Amino acid sequence: MSVKRVLVIAGSDSSGGAGLEADQRVLAAHGVYALTATTGLTAQNTLGVQDIFVVPAEFVKKQINAGLEDVGADVVKFGMLSSAETIDVVAEALVSHRVPSVVLDPVMVSTSGSQLLPEAAVKGLRTKLLPLTTILTPNIPEAQLLLKDAGLDVPEPKDITELIDLAKQICTLGPKAVLLKGGHLPLTKTHQTASNPQDATTVIDVLFDGENATLFETDFLVSKNTHGTGCSLASAIAANLALGKDLQRAVQAAVRFVEAGIKTSFDLGKGSGPINHFHSVYTMPFAPGRFVEYVLDHPDVRPVWKKFTEHDFVLGMGSGKLPVDRFKEYLVQDYLYLVHFARSNALAAYKGKNMESIAASAQIVLHIQRETALHLDYCASFGLSKEQMEKHPETIACTAYSRYILDVGQSEDWLALQMALAPCLIGYGAIAQRLYSEKNTIREGNRYWKWIENYVADDYTEAVRLGSELLERHMREVSPSRVEELIKIFIRATELEISFWDMGLSETKM
Repeated sequence: MSVKRVLVIAGSDSSGGAGLEADQRVLAAHGVYALTATTGLTAQNTLGVQDIFVVPAEFVKKQINAGLEDVGADVVKFGMLSSAETIDVVAEALVSHRVPSVVLDPVMVSTSGSQLLPEAAVKGLRTKLLPLTTILTPNIPEAQLLLKDAGLDVPEPKDITELIDLAKQICTLGPKAVLLKGGHLPLTKTHQTASNPQDATTVIDVLFDGENATLFETDFLVSKNTHGTGCSLASAIAANLALGKDLQRAVQAAVRFVEAGIKTSFDLGKGSGPINHFHSVYTMPFAPGRFVEYVLDHPDVRPVWKKFTEHDFVLGMGSGKLPVDRFKEYLVQDYLYLVHFARSNALAAYKGKNMESIAASAQIVLHIQRETALHLDYCASFGLSKEQMEKHPETIACTAYSRYILDVGQSEDWLALQMALAPCLIGYGAIAQRLYSEKNTIREGNRYWKWIENYVADDYTEAVRLGSELLERHMREVSPSRVEELIKIFIRATELEISFWDMGLSETKM
């Protein structure tokens, strides 16, 4: 799947709430790659703009050409263009590079009502850029300024009908579509003009595509954290267009994105803070391919994993001092558990949603079959026959563990079952590898050395690798909260493994 690219041509906001900084956050939140061409540098904070340095137009041109000639762009998004000269060079670049889609946010009028572009720049934007624009996103004052520059005197819209008419008039200036933002015309529940802020409940944005008008209704939000909403909306539209959405869906998704950004914003600075661009984005707490490592280092997992993998039963196998009668009881229960372990993996194959997962679980079942054959041979060296073990009742520890896994398999999804199976699969391999490599592990004359060798053998190592890869691959598709739920299943299964070792150390009669 190719990466979608958006070139943002705009000014920089040193406070990070608007401009290029906000644009890049929005594009990142949508999974789109951002290129930039900086038209101006600002010294500003949440209280206002203190100074602006206009980047020379020729240098802006070099930035644009550098990006488009190499990486390219699916969409170009414009913000603050600073000067008539800058508008001239970007218009030339759009024509020469044949950019597929253009989103133009005409940063012309400040929130306080001040005109940000000189008259010559307004004229250049109207005559040179609007005819190249896929969608223009003005607020009401900016729309009025563009029409005034074209020699048309437009009164303040007083209702939805006049708002739609204003959008249609703007569309005659050249853009293929206009999204007229209605934030300056708050409405009541009945869509009448609000006479005071207390009556305002609704804001309506109008999308006119040259033929049809579509209305997008949002809540009228009372928030001081609205800095960068225009930049963010236009960049969200650009991202959605780059991702292949049609114009109406691209705008709708962008409107909802900004609405949620305002609703979930947090206070920064003493003035108008930024919206929250990452309200619907989460970061996995582990790097790709490092889920198992993350689990084993999890603070809730570490103590139980240590108790499982460094249990006295395990240490007794390494030293060769584990009483034989207790090991024999463990071998019987381990054989009975292997049958349930195979059933659980067969259930995982059934619950798999694709052939890869089904085949992987089936391979693990076949591995368990081979492991069981080796286990029977090993048990025979202790005088235990298959028939004898099958007649032996399960201990409570064996029943509790095996039924827990089967219950997870029945009541939860495929991934939860894999997590319930993981402590046994991964743990035995980790225990055997440690005992195999430790210098104080007794090899000569140790009746349990064969057990260690079985679990470091290539066949078992391959099964661990396969099971771990399945987890790694599928864990990239779940949320962080789901990861924590699955880790709880892993912990419970590990605790039941500990009970299995405890059972092995308890006094029994064979």
